[in-house]
Amino acid sequence: MNTVLITGSSSGFGQATAKAFAQRGWNVVATMRDPTTEHGISSSEHTMIARLDVQDVDSIGTAVAAGIDRFGGIDVVVNNAGYGLMTIFEGVDRTAIQKQFDVNVFGVMDVTRAVLPHFRSRRQGTLINISSGAGIFGAPMASVYSASKFALEGYSEALWYELGALGIKVKLIEPGGAPGTRFMSRSSSEANRTQPLPDYSPFVQSTMEVYAGMASGADADAVSKVVNAIFEAATDKSDRLRYQPTNDISEIVRARRSGSEDQYFSLLRSLFVRSTAA
Repeated sequence: MNTVLITGSSSGFGQATAKAFAQRGWNVVATMRDPTTEHGISSSEHTMIARLDVQDVDSIGTAVAAGIDRFGGIDVVVNNAGYGLMTIFEGVDRTAIQKQFDVNVFGVMDVTRAVLPHFRSRRQGTLINISSGAGIFGAPMASVYSASKFALEGYSEALWYELGALGIKVKLIEPGGAPGTRFMSRSSSEANRTQPLPDYSPFVQSTMEVYAGMASGADADAVSKVVNAIFEAATDKSDRLRYQPTNDISEIVRARRSGSEDQYFSLLRSLFVRSTAA
């Protein structure tokens, strides 16, 4: 029986992924910052709940070791833990930026570092990193979040070469909007801790109106699509790096990756014209 370790399993994609893998007959190490809180995952013979805070390196090593000890090995790691800081860059202090990178980038690297000796010893294993459309294209008020996800994309692509030589696979999941998760509520909470700058108020208002309109077009079943893409990445045995499961950002992704720079920015201007003109 295969075993998957998932970070950030208390809600959102992580929680849904833990449940889906368990239902499909996998051993699951569902990790989260605080296992004592309500997380909707039942501990069982084949599901282990463990504390793992990606900002606490000791907890990472402990959780990985506990998963290996419990199930005899780990086959797949889903680096899901992360959040988005969506606000004006000038209002964000260095501490908030550092935290965004600690969770979205350095946390992924630390989890990867902890599991690689195990994967190397077996000459197999799959790392699945949860990226974002914000790791493909930049957008208003997403400068810090996009920077962290662009870093994750570059890191994962480079790692794909290094680990592929050892039989270890690296995968990227690139979702768009995610109704049904706590992403936007946490983003708003984090943004509320930043410094408001009145000069940006018209820009912020018009940008938020654009995002509200885009949210209404997001895939209602985004969570299930992302979970299915994660399972596909874990089991398809291919060397494919990127999986883009939701439809709401497909036009932008095609323009970014297949069109010219002029075509791409023409599309972005058409989407954000009200905010860029403010």
